[in-house]
Amino acid sequence: MNHFFTTAVPYLSRYRRGIALGLGALILKDVAGATIPLIIRSAIDTITSGAPLTVLYRFCLLLLGVAAFKAVFQYWMRVILVGISRDVEFDIRNDLFRQFTRLDSAFYAAHRTGDLMARSTNDLNAVRMMLGPALMYFTETSLTFVLALAIMFSVDWQLTLWALSPAPLVSLVVVFFGSRIHARFEKIQSLFSDISARVQENLSGVRVVRAYAQEEAEMDQFAALNRRFIHQNVRLARLSGLFMPLLQALIGLTFMMVLLVGGLRLLDGRLSLGSFVMFNTFMGMLVWPMIAFGWVVNLMQRGSASLKRIRAILDEKPSIDAPPAPTPVPADATLTLENVHVRFDGRDALHGVDLTIPEGDTIAIVGRTGSGKSTLVRLLARLIDPTEGAVRLGGIDLRALDPADLRRLIGFVPQETFLFSATLGQNIAFGVESATEDQIRAAAAMAGLDRDIEDFPLGYETLVGERGITLSGGQKQRTAIARALLRTPRILILDDALSAVDTITEERILTRLREFMRGRTTILISHRVSTVRHASCIYVLDHGRIVEQGRHDELIAQGGYYAGLHQKQLLEEELESI
Repeated sequence: MNHFFTTAVPYLSRYRRGIALGLGALILKDVAGATIPLIIRSAIDTITSGAPLTVLYRFCLLLLGVAAFKAVFQYWMRVILVGISRDVEFDIRNDLFRQFTRLDSAFYAAHRTGDLMARSTNDLNAVRMMLGPALMYFTETSLTFVLALAIMFSVDWQLTLWALSPAPLVSLVVVFFGSRIHARFEKIQSLFSDISARVQENLSGVRVVRAYAQEEAEMDQFAALNRRFIHQNVRLARLSGLFMPLLQALIGLTFMMVLLVGGLRLLDGRLSLGSFVMFNTFMGMLVWPMIAFGWVVNLMQRGSASLKRIRAILDEKPSIDAPPAPTPVPADATLTLENVHVRFDGRDALHGVDLTIPEGDTIAIVGRTGSGKSTLVRLLARLIDPTEGAVRLGGIDLRALDPADLRRLIGFVPQETFLFSATLGQNIAFGVESATEDQIRAAAAMAGLDRDIEDFPLGYETLVGERGITLSGGQKQRTAIARALLRTPRILILDDALSAVDTITEERILTRLREFMRGRTTILISHRVSTVRHASCIYVLDHGRIVEQGRHDELIAQGGYYAGLHQKQLLEEELESI
């Protein structure tokens, strides 16, 4: 219930006027409905007292008018209140997506994509059902009960008490089954997240699954997961299936009490025929509220479980966020790392790194796999923060800047290239809404992608498929480079972004980049000496420390790791030429 007040109420409060109109329509509809049994009682008592037939016609017309009045307001009640639940769903979905864009990589490392998708779809729908139909019918049934019981007590309080005698049993049944439905639905939602995650992973990694001939094994694992999901749903269906018949049986008891006690009072003359019919009419009116109450409890328990899961996402705080009063981005784009340490799970990825990258320089970082190269450039884009020390831009700590402002200066091509399921042109222009066709073509040419695009039948309108599945590794990397260049960044970071292209294409791209990035800062990470040899300074990382630094010729002369890497690659080139 706490989740309801902290999450749902703020969203519902935005539509106070609409909710007031919807509740007004609901009240008028219920009041009109409560008058129908009274009209029936008056009609029967009037006819049995010997009134003329014309009176019966008037009562019929009156009933028709009241029923029409009730129908009109019932229509508007549903349109307004259910419509508001759709508006709230729209708002929560937008906030959830906005939260997903704010959260950092640590959050996504701890949560599976399928689970997040399940919360964005299945859970959100359960919340909408709780905030729309469930709340509407809860209010409607409660008001119907109040009106009906008030009238019934005023007519014959003793008969009303007899009719209400099964009510405590109804409450016990609702409380007993409600808590169990809630618990089982939480298990079902968790399993649905597992299924979504399994499907998402298999679709994303379909080529790996096929390469290792694991189709049957994956099918078996999915089938086992699906069986557990079905088993939990069947358990919930059995519980709900027992819940509803019990409610209906208790409703039958109320009818029996009215018929037995009311019939005896009618025979004794203590109750008129019209009042007896009115009591039975009211009991007929209360059948749906009693059944709906059980359905509402089910929806509320499901919605509450889903709201808790959504609230957990909305409550997450990104570790990388803008400060309350961010400092403007400085004009000087000099980057400085001061005694930087980065730890992951107690292990140092970077240890005491001091580094200055003057504005307009091209520097390179090399090192063994796991030496901390990617960690270092992620610090520069403030995708992570240092555990100790500081990273500065123009002398200002990056933590004092708005990350969005900082990243607008940067063109970042990470190791793992990601392309959207869109056209090549749209992928290149991602993040630059005002990009013209000529600008897109120029960026593609600088990235060495223009010749490949000419071979595609649809050119820049070619759909690349999900994650760029229709492109080769080199084409995906060059598309990502073109995307970064189109931003005309002050700082360009290429994190092993040329590993999938041949050396001739690499040299052509680097030549064009040197011209384009003149006066801008370029940071190259690579395992290839050919990629970094023209950098103004090359830094060698080993176990999170800078162990060598200098120009290409200086490092060759030192005879360290870089010299060994250069010698090894020269030997490989000689062997390939044989």
